[in-house]
Amino acid sequence: MKSNIIRTFALAAICLAGALTVSCKSEKKTEEKADQPKVIGVTIKAATSKDVDQIEIFTGTVEGFNVNNISPQAPGRIERIFVEVGDHVGRGQRLAQMEATNLTAAKLQMENNKLEFERTKQLFDIGGASQSEYDSRKMAYEVSLNSYNNLAANTYLISPISGVVTARNYDAGDMYSAAMPLYTVQQIRPVKIKVNAPESLYGKIKKGQKVDVKLDVYGDEVFEGRVHLVYPSLSAASRTFPVEISIANSNERVRPGMFARVTFTYGVEHNVIVPDVAVVKQMGSGDHYVYTVVDNKVVFNKVKLGRLVGTEYEIKSGLSEGEMVIVEGQNRVVNGQQVNATVGEPASFVPDNLSEKTK
Repeated sequence: MKSNIIRTFALAAICLAGALTVSCKSEKKTEEKADQPKVIGVTIKAATSKDVDQIEIFTGTVEGFNVNNISPQAPGRIERIFVEVGDHVGRGQRLAQMEATNLTAAKLQMENNKLEFERTKQLFDIGGASQSEYDSRKMAYEVSLNSYNNLAANTYLISPISGVVTARNYDAGDMYSAAMPLYTVQQIRPVKIKVNAPESLYGKIKKGQKVDVKLDVYGDEVFEGRVHLVYPSLSAASRTFPVEISIANSNERVRPGMFARVTFTYGVEHNVIVPDVAVVKQMGSGDHYVYTVVDNKVVFNKVKLGRLVGTEYEIKSGLSEGEMVIVEGQNRVVNGQQVNATVGEPASFVPDNLSEKTK
């Protein structure tokens, strides 16, 4: 009886040991499989090259070529308004008339001094007046004449340029104050656009250079412009310099305030190009990368981008023609990872941003 019980326990122990051995072997095999690196499949394509037009596009707002804010010299009541917003005015044209009381008094004073000076001059010519009397009368007349002319210029407000009235801030009968100009007149033949170009283009933009201008209000219609002025200094903060573009605007279709896109062209360069989906922007920075496959391993290449031409990016540096770039699956790999690469065309998707694992 006892021998049967002992035999039963021995058999149970052997079975348990065998089960544990099988279980351990199974767990070991699972761990070994988990330790093996996972090979991810990616799609690759050879980088090519072609001639690319070198252009830069900047945005700006149309301004009058000359802008004049017109106001009287001293506060006073506005008697008459001659022109309205939108009116075309010529150089020297009257825009408004201020209260003329002081002007009338100044005119009478000037005319009297003129008469006295002429009488003194006649006497002086025949020896009937001294040099000091002549000089005194002459000075009094010239002072009163200047005073009259000054008051006249501030009583009848004159446009110093030919252009369009773009603002009127007072009505007839109002008391003018220095808070705002009475009128704003802008020259719109031509107009100008000011853009800020980066430091790298300082030697490439020249006065007189032709540019293409598109205005949002006119869609894809192109207006011809020319570089009118290149500022001689750069902003230390932004590393840019202002450039003024002029448009002849003989038909006056281009108006101040319109949003403009100015295209500068610098010739042609032969550079590497890759599909746009191959370019990945690193999260939290302005760096861009293209992932290549070398000996079935992923290599991250920091690149300098040029133009986006259709669905392809121009690569200025960081990549050579013929290198195999990943066009699908790059959002699932890390630098140095082994992959299973297949040559093909990119799928129509935008890859995720570069992960924090980028080195």
